[in-house]
Amino acid sequence: MNRQLTTIFAGAEALLVVAIGIAIPLAPLTLLWGVQYGFAADWSIFWRASVDSWLIGHGVDVAISLDPVTAAALGVAGADAPFTITIAALGFAMLTVLLGVRAGRRVAETGYLLLGPVVSLVTFAAASALVAYSALHPFARPSLVQGTVLPTLVFALGLGIGLLAARRDLEGAVGPGRRVPANKGGRMPRAESPRSPELTVTIVASLRSGVAAAALIIAAASAVSTAALLLSYSRVISLYEALQTQVIGGVVVTLGQLAFVPNVVVWTASWLIGPGFAIGSGSTAGPLGSALGPIPAIPLFGALPQGELAFGFLGLLVPIVAGFLAGASIAPRVRGVLSGWYLVAVGPATGVVGGVILGLLAWASGGAAGPGRLAAVGPDPVAVGAVAALEIGIAASIGLFSALRLRARS
Repeated sequence: MNRQLTTIFAGAEALLVVAIGIAIPLAPLTLLWGVQYGFAADWSIFWRASVDSWLIGHGVDVAISLDPVTAAALGVAGADAPFTITIAALGFAMLTVLLGVRAGRRVAETGYLLLGPVVSLVTFAAASALVAYSALHPFARPSLVQGTVLPTLVFALGLGIGLLAARRDLEGAVGPGRRVPANKGGRMPRAESPRSPELTVTIVASLRSGVAAAALIIAAASAVSTAALLLSYSRVISLYEALQTQVIGGVVVTLGQLAFVPNVVVWTASWLIGPGFAIGSGSTAGPLGSALGPIPAIPLFGALPQGELAFGFLGLLVPIVAGFLAGASIAPRVRGVLSGWYLVAVGPATGVVGGVILGLLAWASGGAAGPGRLAAVGPDPVAVGAVAALEIGIAASIGLFSALRLRARS
């Protein structure tokens, strides 16, 4: 593929990612415009709502100013004053990352590993700036700078992962259908990989186990979130019925909630770690009890825990078990390689890595979701990161030395 075709192809891949992200909310909103409003309303309202949703999903701040009638109908204190939505609907960001990975792999196939990515990023940034500009309105005004930069950074993350994956596949291929042989555990033969200094091994081992511990906690949080929704099915349905939306309106509400599912999973992880999360200023939801106060009538919130939980403290076992398993899993890699303080440091360093990851996820999942008390929604990232680092670090140390001791006896 020549340079001209590569430029067109890379640009089209970037535009496709933007188009898919905006089309997901725009399609049902357009149906709503036609079926429920009979094409009488201004379609640009639904376009701006779709673009704002996509931008919010990438962490872009949107300044909102409600008219007096809408503010009064909302029934939330402070709705009559301008406010800014800062919470990110992480479902859109996840979609952009996944589509970016696909785009990175496809761009890598062109052979232009510099031109292709640069064209994709520039095109994506230009498209983001254009759609953000098209959504400007006195009642809802997204930040143009953030609207250009933040979605592009998210896309760049996925694009980079896709390019690295494609490059690794190419480097691993020796011939058609053949790959470089690897020994057990997926590691390269020792003859081609000289022994690293102990500091390097300590860092790599800590990163591996820290990421593994955070992944286990997120996986457990996903399972707990799903179970909570299933157990609260009747309450969720009651909230849907209270909204009195028609079929298409229900689809729009459901899609909006799906965009926040990653946020909910992170909130559940914060709940399992201990600090919990808030749905509005002065509220709290934790493993030892919840005091939420008045919350929006969103069906997804029907799964929130209510009052004191008799066995809620059992959730605190999740980060401890995750840290223990992560520490034990790294034992074969450090056995006979690390000693002394390097070996001792692996457990606490694992906790630091896991705490940083979970703290960053908590930070990304929260923010201002509306006026008044809704200006504080989500977990406290500092508390989540600090408590997770402590729990994972102690458990990882116990798991590591337990596994080493068992191997020494065998």
